[in-house]
Amino acid sequence: MATIVLLLLFFMIRVGAADPQINLLNSGCSQYNVTNFANFLANQNDTFADLRSQLLNGTGKWFATAQRSRSSDPVHAMIQCRNYMSMSDCVECYDASVIQIRKCGAANGARVVYDGCIIRYESNLFYDQTTLPGNFGVCDNRTASSVTDFGTAVDSLLSDLQAATPRINGYFAAAEREVNGDSATKIYAISQCAETISPSGCQDCLKVAYGNIQACPPAIGARAVDAGCFLRYSNTAFFADNQTIDIKPFLPSTGRGSSKKAIIIGGVVGGGGGLLLLLLIVGFIWYRLSRKTEQPRRGNILGATELQGPVSFGYKDLKTATDGFSEKNKLGEGGFGDVYKGTLKNGNIVAVKRLALSSARAKADFEIEVKLISNVHHRNLVRLLGCSNKEPELLLVYEYMENGSLDKFLYGDKKGTLNWKQRFNIIFGMARGLAYLHDQYHVCIIHRDIKSSNILLDSDFQTKIADFGLVRLLPEDQTHIHTRFAGTLGYTAPEYAVHGQLSEKVDTYSFGVVVLEIVSGCRSSDMTVEPVTEYLLERAWKMYEENMHIKLVDESLDMNELKEEEVKKIIEIALMCTQSPVSMRPTMSEVVLLLSERSVEFKKPSRPTFIESERRLRGDTSISSGSTNTAATASFTEFTGR
Repeated sequence: MATIVLLLLFFMIRVGAADPQINLLNSGCSQYNVTNFANFLANQNDTFADLRSQLLNGTGKWFATAQRSRSSDPVHAMIQCRNYMSMSDCVECYDASVIQIRKCGAANGARVVYDGCIIRYESNLFYDQTTLPGNFGVCDNRTASSVTDFGTAVDSLLSDLQAATPRINGYFAAAEREVNGDSATKIYAISQCAETISPSGCQDCLKVAYGNIQACPPAIGARAVDAGCFLRYSNTAFFADNQTIDIKPFLPSTGRGSSKKAIIIGGVVGGGGGLLLLLLIVGFIWYRLSRKTEQPRRGNILGATELQGPVSFGYKDLKTATDGFSEKNKLGEGGFGDVYKGTLKNGNIVAVKRLALSSARAKADFEIEVKLISNVHHRNLVRLLGCSNKEPELLLVYEYMENGSLDKFLYGDKKGTLNWKQRFNIIFGMARGLAYLHDQYHVCIIHRDIKSSNILLDSDFQTKIADFGLVRLLPEDQTHIHTRFAGTLGYTAPEYAVHGQLSEKVDTYSFGVVVLEIVSGCRSSDMTVEPVTEYLLERAWKMYEENMHIKLVDESLDMNELKEEEVKKIIEIALMCTQSPVSMRPTMSEVVLLLSERSVEFKKPSRPTFIESERRLRGDTSISSGSTNTAATASFTEFTGR
């Protein structure tokens, strides 16, 4: 009998274990870098090791903080697991989050949020922070069948959790509640605050979190994330039944206290033997094996934790969000389709792109390619949030960029409003984004159409590269120069435009041209007539050869803000990127190094041989514009604000 019990206990542990819940909800990196990377890395390594040790030793249980401030660039860090998790799953979630957060490199702050845990580090103390800008809610795609009853049950349960959690030691509660008295239909939810904030701070944070997902029902699940708290509900269980505590005693006297089921903070089945224990174990195993719950996918903690695929949006929901794709919400037009501003039912603003893809192959490849694009997460790349691939159209949903596209600030209606520091940060952000696409993502993605209208700016003027990956949806015969090449003349490297030779150095060339636009405030296609007709790239090379390239600087810039040698170096880096042959151009990772290290010496650029061939290209109407070259001439002003 004892042997059977032990075997069943072992099997029960196997069934219930290994669920670190590393479904990625959010990751972000500070736009500011540390001053001394070596000091920062040493401090970061120590804090991360300390956090892991606290989890393993049980001193921190599900929550731990650590800090190191030796020399410069201190690191303050925090880890918090959901209290229903086992310690082994908590540590596994922590390990995955460390792998993820290290992708932020030299950023002086970052956070990663999984279903099972959150990790964050900053250069300053943040442990008392509660609610901050950037808080958000995410609604599941599918809806419940009983809309009214389901929504009422969710609202009741979340309201009780919001009220009770700040009064509970450890700021964690998890609960289940029947929908309209039906024991077969339940809502499961948790609420959690950082243990270092005050009860009032916890209450304030959960109030904001609740507001972020209050409109989600009848969605079958939702999550809300903020600096100091986390809130989640689902129609399927994501924690074990033995993790409950009655929250009635923690509800205010004026509260409803309507919980019909015990609610949980961890607990273990007590000791005891005999038949009763055996029956309980057998019943638990049967329950675990028979459940058809939709658990979050684990992912690969060795680096593929983000590969979860895009969120699937309903076509009708997106049509409603954009007011029927009305003209007043239209943000721009491009070679792949029009883009509209949309407001989702949870209040989040997004950009919805209606893809103009007619080929059968493009439609067949849509899901594969969109999954690839949606898994590209970098602070300098526009985030693809999801898609709708149902009839009648293919739709993409992107994050919304408040400041629109770079071209407006260089030679559009906002010309002259960018200072030099902002321009340099934009250049550096472009370089980092392209380096990630080329060298750091698990497959190499060549953008092929880098231009100023494809560089978007968020509310803080952080660089966001748009439209990467979509060219892969074009038919093969439309990506070659003789029909349509995926680029824009004036930005596209001649070896690609003339011969169809594609490599990462095509993007390097385009980057160089855009940098010259940023420095000069002129279009690449603008010509000077006197004393001789020249395009921007030609003029830059001529000024450089005469050691007069500082005169290329935009006249609207305050020259007192500039360091002449720094500006000249950036112009020279841009010219390096446009050299021929291709092998003379640096990789984008090398460009990042050149831009970040002031003391790095590099070989001076040499004038390319194809300036004249590009001039001829510009005048070749068979490939320069018109209906035969939609992909080449489309201006990407999508995903922008006004």
